[in-house]
Amino acid sequence: MSLFGLGSRNQKTFRPKKSAPSGSKGAQLQKHIDATLGSGNLREAVRLPPGEDLNEWLAVNTVDFFNQVNILHGTLTEFCTASTCPTMTAGTKYEYRWADGVTIKKPIEVSAPKYVEYLMDWIETQLDDESIFPQKLGTPFPPNFADVVKTILKRLFRVYAHIYHSHFQKIISLKEEAHMNTCFKHFVLFTNEFHLIDKGELAPLSELVDSILQQ
Repeated sequence: MSLFGLGSRNQKTFRPKKSAPSGSKGAQLQKHIDATLGSGNLREAVRLPPGEDLNEWLAVNTVDFFNQVNILHGTLTEFCTASTCPTMTAGTKYEYRWADGVTIKKPIEVSAPKYVEYLMDWIETQLDDESIFPQKLGTPFPPNFADVVKTILKRLFRVYAHIYHSHFQKIISLKEEAHMNTCFKHFVLFTNEFHLIDKGELAPLSELVDSILQQ
């Protein structure tokens, strides 16, 4: 996988890839993802491997999706700016406002790059919190773990929606569309397999999502 000129990004936008949680177990599951993705069968790649813990599988894939979206949007930082994208939108009908429930409790209107920056910081905080994403093998996941994952993935979807609606021509000119489409297809099949994003949230890309699920 190309890192799409990752090194040319400035320090503020550069984020090192997160590694899989749960120690060696996470690493094993990551190898399984890489192997099944390499086969080209994405439907097979998203299924829970026999005998594996669902929360472990959700955790490793959530880290993977974070890394993919982080890298994809990172290639657009010079095109997705406060002046080109003063609000976080997905077409003309959908606008997203930011709130994390902690430091920003009331949703605020921010530019698309600011929204993505807030989002990536917020997700990173979740991923680094060992009470949510345990690093040690055998440490239990919290009871609300699936809800945390659903919120992370719902918000990552919004970045895809913004890129497809506002920057897809740029993605094509950068020759990244095949990679992005594959990443998004993987994301859609996974979230559908485990019912992680409500259908209403997928509305900005409903035609694309439906076409992926019907293939």
